[in-house]
Amino acid sequence: MMRKTLPWAIAGLALVWTVLPAGSQSTNTGASNGNDTYRQLNLFGEVFERVRADYVEKVTDEQLVESAINGMLSSLDPHSSFLNAKNYRDMQVQTRGEFGGLGIEVTMDNGVVKVVSPIDETPAARAGLRPNDLITHLDGEAVLGLSLPEAVEKMRGPVNSDIKLTVRRGTGEPFELTLTRAVIKVQSVRSRLEGEIGYVRITSFTEQTDVGLKNAVQKLKTEAGDKLKGFVLDLRNNPGGLLDQAVSVSDAFLEKGEIVSTRARKPDDGQRYNARPGDLADGKPVVVLINGGSASASEIVAGALQDHRRAVILGTRSFGKGSVQSIIPLAGHGAMRLTTARYYTPSGRSIQAKGIDPDIVVEAARIEKVATGPQRREADLRGSLRNPDQPPGAQPVPANQGPATTPTQDSGPQGPVSPEEDYQLQRALDMIRGISLYQSRTAN
Repeated sequence: MMRKTLPWAIAGLALVWTVLPAGSQSTNTGASNGNDTYRQLNLFGEVFERVRADYVEKVTDEQLVESAINGMLSSLDPHSSFLNAKNYRDMQVQTRGEFGGLGIEVTMDNGVVKVVSPIDETPAARAGLRPNDLITHLDGEAVLGLSLPEAVEKMRGPVNSDIKLTVRRGTGEPFELTLTRAVIKVQSVRSRLEGEIGYVRITSFTEQTDVGLKNAVQKLKTEAGDKLKGFVLDLRNNPGGLLDQAVSVSDAFLEKGEIVSTRARKPDDGQRYNARPGDLADGKPVVVLINGGSASASEIVAGALQDHRRAVILGTRSFGKGSVQSIIPLAGHGAMRLTTARYYTPSGRSIQAKGIDPDIVVEAARIEKVATGPQRREADLRGSLRNPDQPPGAQPVPANQGPATTPTQDSGPQGPVSPEEDYQLQRALDMIRGISLYQSRTAN
């Protein structure tokens, strides 16, 4: 079978791919270039034998072949790679929503490990790692020269063991963080009521995401009853996951139309995914939160809901991962992750290296109290008229002398914040309230 996802390697988590049957890849070499191919293979064989015989230290044939394969794949793009049998098993575990490691989604950038996003409530998130952080050393050993799977393998290890990361953030000086490895159990969907608005956060797209979303929305409907005004779908720092789950989540809010299409090198290999009737939100307003850590499958959902005008996209531009990787099993030798297609939003947009631009840009900020000093109001003026709706003898409404609330740009560590401090979330909630109020007034 073929399973598609939108990729990453995680310390660990793996993301958007497809699984192809072993032996399904085709050969398309004509007779005209057959001789050239054999000459190149002879060159490879000659180098292989010379390294095997003369390298300063003994290297096994398995090491040489695996390194050669991985070098061939990793030279194509940042997301193609070779998975030996162990890494392939790890990847299969990860897509089921449970894995061991640090809980950080990573890719490679100019030879060092780049953080795509930390997963909520994991060692990486608690340590304050942020999207776009660069990890240059692992336990004092330089990452430069390692492949992505090799770097990820070093970040994995026994539960409760420590690892020291050297991190470079922006133009600042490198700093060190010590993280304790843990069993990462990803509950990919979390939800709660924010007043009369349903808040749903999806942290990654695993095999259980669509079921988790349906259960969460049903629970919110039961708790809020007829007072439910709408939903906020939080995809911030969601690195992606399984393509079919991204399609299911998009379908949950759409009645009809295309969700996403993929285009491969061969026109016949392209696919289109369409929505089926049924809106889980019952037509209520939806706001989707995204940021620079929203990648791959997250961008499919945001792009589909944006193009169909089913949701307002709020936040900052997403990561821009617009390619699909196929996981091709290699019998007895693990698998290869190969970029096989690009995906496009319903309007035909490719977001590769561009990302999804939000409908309303709201930068990350925290909310803090700012003292404004005493403020006089009409009720404070001597001899002011009494409100006729107040009973005789009632005290006038006191002046607002409390501090005002204002957003400030967040320059501190990106750790967990309370809903009251999350400026982007508060803007999303205000938007739902405004849309609901407008709809109720125009309906009367």
